[in-house]
Amino acid sequence: MEALTLNDYIFAFTLTLLAGISTSIGAVLAFFSKDKNYTFLSFGLGFSAGVMIYVSFAEILVKSRESFFEIYNDDVKAEIYMLIFFFLGMIFTALIDKFIPKDVNPHEIKNSSELSVLKNKSKHSVLDIKKLKRTGTFTALAIAIHNFPEGFATFTAALENPTLGISIAIAIAIHNIPEGMSVSLPIYYATKNRKQAFKYATLSGLAEPLGAVLGFFILYPFFNEASLAIIFAFVAGIMIFISLDELLPASKVYGKAHSSIFGLILGMMIMSSSLVAFKI
Repeated sequence: MEALTLNDYIFAFTLTLLAGISTSIGAVLAFFSKDKNYTFLSFGLGFSAGVMIYVSFAEILVKSRESFFEIYNDDVKAEIYMLIFFFLGMIFTALIDKFIPKDVNPHEIKNSSELSVLKNKSKHSVLDIKKLKRTGTFTALAIAIHNFPEGFATFTAALENPTLGISIAIAIAIHNIPEGMSVSLPIYYATKNRKQAFKYATLSGLAEPLGAVLGFFILYPFFNEASLAIIFAFVAGIMIFISLDELLPASKVYGKAHSSIFGLILGMMIMSSSLVAFKI
């Protein structure tokens, strides 16, 4: 990695912060959302998946492999180590999901009928209200846990390649919107307090820049060609898992016909175009 300036760190942190607080957008949308009116969200989730999948395979894994080759000067070893840490990134994300209860896991997307139940006040008893608030609170905590590695991924990518960082930040920001909704909906309909629902959703997103800062300073003494190679392969694994396990299934739930696949294709097209433009 080339010598970095203070402006480079500020830029990377700002991107990560903006990606994280997009949960606030989801919180606001939840207040005004209408049942079964999620076509644009479906398109956006497909777009986010397209960006993440393309950039992971076409750019991030390539950078990891190149870094491993610089270390070992051996194509086979570079390929093997890249694949090991790529799959470890996927396993790491899967383990996080495994230990988070299904009803508060942000990767367990609610469909429109489940959202309707949350928004139908007449169906809530006193016990239901308490359960709703608990669901929103624990969902916020679960999202915060998920956002730590995502924040570090955005921050590291932005330091290495600003265009790559912007693309990843946009993709993560889009996928954070429904997560903000999943926090604010139960809290809002349990407490009737928009400020509280907004606060919980926003705080869950702030774990992203916090994860970036903590992750960077913990690993900073070890930053070299080897650590970057490992981080990029690991990050690619995280992003592919999120795309396949969360974004694409969610885009199908929220969407109509081919809205999600159109978003996926457009995301790949824009991502590939921006990467080419950066290299010209």
